[in-house]
Amino acid sequence: MHIELETLDALRAHADDHRPWRGVVVQGLDLTSETARLCRGAVDGAVFLGCHFEAPALAHVHATGGIVFPRLPDLSWNPSRGALYTVDELMAGMKPGDEQSFFQESTDAKIYAAYQKTRAHPPILDALAQRLHDHAMDDALADLLHDVPARDGGRRVVAFMGGHAMPRTDPVWADVARCARALARDGYFIITGGGPGAMEAANLGAFVADCEDEFLDDALATLLPSPSYTSPGWITSANAVRQRASRHGETLGVPTWFYGHEPTNLFCTHVAKYFSNALREDGLLAVAKHGVVYAPGGPGTVQEIFMDACQNHYGTFDDVSPMVFLGRRYWTEERPVYPLLDTLAKGAQYHAMLGLFDDPDEVVSFLREHPPVPFVKK
Repeated sequence: MHIELETLDALRAHADDHRPWRGVVVQGLDLTSETARLCRGAVDGAVFLGCHFEAPALAHVHATGGIVFPRLPDLSWNPSRGALYTVDELMAGMKPGDEQSFFQESTDAKIYAAYQKTRAHPPILDALAQRLHDHAMDDALADLLHDVPARDGGRRVVAFMGGHAMPRTDPVWADVARCARALARDGYFIITGGGPGAMEAANLGAFVADCEDEFLDDALATLLPSPSYTSPGWITSANAVRQRASRHGETLGVPTWFYGHEPTNLFCTHVAKYFSNALREDGLLAVAKHGVVYAPGGPGTVQEIFMDACQNHYGTFDDVSPMVFLGRRYWTEERPVYPLLDTLAKGAQYHAMLGLFDDPDEVVSFLREHPPVPFVKK
């Protein structure tokens, strides 16, 4: 069994207790202050991913059987980081009061700019670094989702999918926020694709779940004058809501630099940001064991619907999970995905897990009444 050491405090405790190093993975740490600790004895069987050493410590690790995956050069980001991002970390560098500076000066924007230079055909080291980074995101995401022990019920994850272009002024935007708030208050852990539009609405709902009922109405009044992420005040108004919240709930965003021109929404308390959109989408759907709510959206949302259907149809991740559609007219007439999905699912186990509603309260009730069930192979 591997032990992951992802902070200097954890590494120091391990070394000072003279515990064995075999099976230990040290991830993404600056170890230049830890030379004396590392040189106390053999580190046979330890693996160091993207760590930085003083020369004597590096020589000692090599000589005593440790394995070092070195840092790759010329990167503005750490492919071996041991934790998820925070919104504040991604926003760092933006000048106060100057929202446009986000798109040039923030950490988020700088990583996107570097990615864009070779997006279609990345050189071999860039591609390797991106894969290592996304693996680190997988690992940190697993840590977050498993920090509630299974014996305590684990995290009951519900994902919200929907259009990135849905403005805050759309009545469905408020419906999504209220639906996510109700589910979060019921103990579900809300995750989204982490972008603007319907995703921001769901993250907002979970963020304000611990606040008084009227706080969401006040938040909506603050946000509505800046309906889109391209509108002046979109970031400032979201920051104002964050700062006014006396307390907030946990919520996760899983965005991607593939769509890096869109900022990560500010209501995510945890951010798992990926380079690969394919890994991000498949993984997001995979962990949403307690269901996915589909708000109105475009081709990206439609793609996610059928990815989710495949996971359910073939029992890819052992369970069959509910798929719930918010907006009866939208999903049967404007984008008639639901009738096709209903036809495809007939005779399959997940047919009973499909729901189509206009009322957010009905969405919540359906998810409560349809927990995931083990896949039965025919």
